[in-house]
Amino acid sequence: MKLKNTLGAVIGSMVAATSLSALAQGQGAVEVEAFGKHYFSDSSRGFEDEGELYGAGASYFLTDDVSLGLSYGEYHDVTSDDPVDGSHKNIKGSLTSLDAAYHFGAPGVGLRPYVSAGVAHQSIGQAARSGRDHSTFANIGAGLKYYFTENLFAKASVDGMHNIDQGDSEWMAGVGVGLNFGGGSRPVAAVEPTPEPAPAPIVDTEPEPAPELVRVELDVKFDFDKSRVREESYGDIKNLADFMQQYPQTSTTVEGHTDSVGTDQYNQRLSERRAEAVREVLVNQYGVEGGRVNSVGYGESRPVADNATEEGRQINRRVEAEVEAQVQ
Repeated sequence: MKLKNTLGAVIGSMVAATSLSALAQGQGAVEVEAFGKHYFSDSSRGFEDEGELYGAGASYFLTDDVSLGLSYGEYHDVTSDDPVDGSHKNIKGSLTSLDAAYHFGAPGVGLRPYVSAGVAHQSIGQAARSGRDHSTFANIGAGLKYYFTENLFAKASVDGMHNIDQGDSEWMAGVGVGLNFGGGSRPVAAVEPTPEPAPAPIVDTEPEPAPELVRVELDVKFDFDKSRVREESYGDIKNLADFMQQYPQTSTTVEGHTDSVGTDQYNQRLSERRAEAVREVLVNQYGVEGGRVNSVGYGESRPVADNATEEGRQINRRVEAEVEAQVQ
């Protein structure tokens, strides 16, 4: 496969992706990218100029944090001097890699560091003789991705490659750009619910009214192993936002919870993502000041129903919040 065809396919995918109306990060998302890397070969190769690797790749997110990707690149400007006649030799070659990556931080706009590991097949010319050398590599890598939007990102990476066949090691450093689309971690193109009036405060009609306490409670349910806010929950979240707008002195803490399926560590992180998802709807969609809304996750530590039944587990997959205000 020619490099220009590979790059053309990735660029075409990027253009097509920008026309989609429901793009998001998270589990189920696809990333496509184009990259350039500087190749640092092992000295045993005998290359005079180590050159660059230009290519493209695509990845699929198995979870919000773990992706599996396939990439292909071709070497350029790799040269050597023939040890027999001293002639200048242009080295051709390609690298195909399959890598898994773990991303740190929550999906969204901003910085996401990652680490990766995988295998690669290299086909490259040789300095001392004709034909190509074929080698299998074990890859490890680390890098940074910066998401300018939910979908557009740039990256910088360093990759170490151990040649399993020959026992030597090489590495590369590079940059790339790409698009992320198609995931379901966050609400996308949410349907605006029919506005409902904020709860009316109870007002004492006596000549000298005493203060009355008014309260709004929120209970948002989630699908199994998901942190995406269901569309049917937006009306309840908007009620809470309207109440806080009516009483600007109020604040709240959004509390996330899970059922007992999975490890304690995984459920703790899932509960935090659920709480943060509801907070983002309050702040980013309904305009509540960010300093008035905190979020916290309690994992599976605070069940309100029996986790031994499916009905109980559904009740425990929730985010709760409440706001109180005193009015005359």
